[in-house]
This record gives sequence, C-alpha cells and structure tokens, in this order.
Amino acid sequence: MIVYINAENLVDFCRELAEKDSDLAFIFQTYGKPPLWARVASFATLIHIILEQQVSVASAQSAFDKLREKLGSITPEGVLSLSDEEMKAVYFSRQKMSYARDLAKAISGGQLNLESLENLPDEKVKTELKKIKGIGDWTADIYLLMALRRADVMPKGDLALHVAWQKLKNSEKRSTSDEFLITAEKWKPLRAVAARLLWHFYLSKNSLIDPLDS
Repeated sequence: MIVYINAENLVDFCRELAEKDSDLAFIFQTYGKPPLWARVASFATLIHIILEQQVSVASAQSAFDKLREKLGSITPEGVLSLSDEEMKAVYFSRQKMSYARDLAKAISGGQLNLESLENLPDEKVKTELKKIKGIGDWTADIYLLMALRRADVMPKGDLALHVAWQKLKNSEKRSTSDEFLITAEKWKPLRAVAARLLWHFYLSKNSLIDPLDS
C-alpha cells in the first residue's frame, strides 16, 4: 500500500518517529513540526529539481524564476522552443540544458507520462524517471518525496541531510551516501518524514531562509 504525507498526517507521523528515535524526538520537541515542502507533480517541478542538482538552492531558484519569467508557463513545448543562447541567459549550464531538453522530448513524445506515475510503487516511479538522461537517484527521490509526497523515501546523496545528521550526532566524520542510507533503514516506513525533520533541523540550526520551499 502506498502511504502519502499530507498536512493532516505529518504531525502524527513525526510523533510516531519521535517515539522510536531519540534524535528525531529532539528535533521535533525543539523545533516543532517541519514544513510539508510539497511541490506540484509536474514537468516544471522536475525541471526545478534538475536545476537544483549540485548547486545552491538559491542559484537553482534564480534560474527557475528566470525560466518562468521567460516562458510564463514552464512546459515541454516552451523549453524546446528556446535556443542555446536563451537557455544560457536564464542560467542553464550546457549539461542541464541537455537534461531539460531530453525530459521535454520524452514527455512530448509520450515516453514519459507524469500522471501515470502517481499510482505506481516507489521503485517503479524511480525506474521510469531514471530512463531520462540527467535524472538519477537524487532527482527521482526528491520528486517522490516532494511532488508525489511518498512517505518512505530517503533522498540518496543529499548533502544537507548528511550535514544535519553529522551535527545532530556531534560526529567528526560525515556519513557517506551509502552509510546514511543504512542508518535511514531504522526510520522505515517513514523515511521521508525523517528527511523533513532533518532538513528542518539543518535549516533551524543554520538560521537559513527556507531553501526548499517553492
């Protein structure tokens, strides 16, 4: 059965995790409920997540805002209508330009149907998304977690989560991606709730403007 996170059940899920894990309990008791960080399940959201790959969230948001300003509505047809120069002007690197176009072509050509993903199991969603060049584990995981709001997803290789866990545990060594995924096994079947709590801790601890809210 697919479990979804929403504004109504997020607090209950946080409490459930807090009862089982003292570290997550500390975050919940100290900083309260994390934001839902929900995004629309759409082509535009996938483009936004691609832009967030390996750059600051602020930089990605700036590029996304520029693209939206240029196109109005961010659609596959709109992205495919842009020249290299126009995409560079809205801060796309050459690599991400290629990724965005491949995604747009896949959706326009019917190879990827985003609506059909909504009722598929998590792993099947990841398999379908990762057929597109430029969409790897992290991008697919973030789409599952934020756009499809699945309850049991832990984004692979998310630096903010690794930093948060290192600070929370007061550890000198930061976990590798694989090590952190092993740690996250104990938060099943609510790993996406644990991720939200850890992001909440990271942002609160660093006194940052919420970078994940779109």
